[in-house]
Amino acid sequence: MSQNCDQSQCSSCQSHCAERKEMFQKPLGPKSHIKKIISVMSGKGGVGKSSITSCIAVALQKKGYRVGILDGDITGPSIPKAFGVTQKAMANANGIECVKTKTGISIMSANLILDTEDTPVIWRGPVIAGAVKQFWEDVAWGDLDVLLIDMPPGTGDVPLTVFQTIPLDGAVIVTTPQDLVSLIVKKSYHMAEKMAVPICGIIENMSYMICTDCGKRLYPFGKSNLSQQAEQMGIDILGRLPIQPDIAALCDAGSIEQKDVSFLEETVSKVLQKINLV
Repeated sequence: MSQNCDQSQCSSCQSHCAERKEMFQKPLGPKSHIKKIISVMSGKGGVGKSSITSCIAVALQKKGYRVGILDGDITGPSIPKAFGVTQKAMANANGIECVKTKTGISIMSANLILDTEDTPVIWRGPVIAGAVKQFWEDVAWGDLDVLLIDMPPGTGDVPLTVFQTIPLDGAVIVTTPQDLVSLIVKKSYHMAEKMAVPICGIIENMSYMICTDCGKRLYPFGKSNLSQQAEQMGIDILGRLPIQPDIAALCDAGSIEQKDVSFLEETVSKVLQKINLV
């Protein structure tokens, strides 16, 4: 903040200083106590962001952490489907009660308040952003070690609302090997940077596949230039993850909690170190 700043123009100021961020941040409800908050984001859809969010949540749960997922993709929510959750979220004196998965992961999603899971969300941007704020402020999350926020693709209303409203401890950026995707993902990086959100690092999803006959690594999207991209941006590579068809099958069946998530061990350890939760 400038020495001459009196905070009277914060709402129109283009700076993203700590004081301005604190002005817009919203408090949790009295029934919510969360130690660390991580957004999982990408500039482009279809990179597997929601499946990675789900798998990271499962991995953290198996390590003994109390975990929640805020499904920030209001118009295309997929977290309840991945976990096989069909129960509706109900409100009481404590606020909106999040729904628990089979293993105890707390989730909140637009699909848990809509009449049916295929009911379209035909809302304008400010209303969608307002729903995300309500999921943050009015949901009784209970005691959590980590809250993961599954962000919608792009750099629009919802990511802006999350970055301004929620005191994030870090952002995880998801990409795939194609150059075009990497270019678009840079937009997410620059947005987080401009909003003074700490970046944990980048995950390259669908980086390669293992041949079932010979065991060799194959690169259906070509070998990436992730190392150069990460070096240019000055961020760490959290992991290069293979194509795993069973993840999609388990998500479709609502059984992602059955997935062997040992492939994420190193990635999750790096994220925990970045947010100082080990």
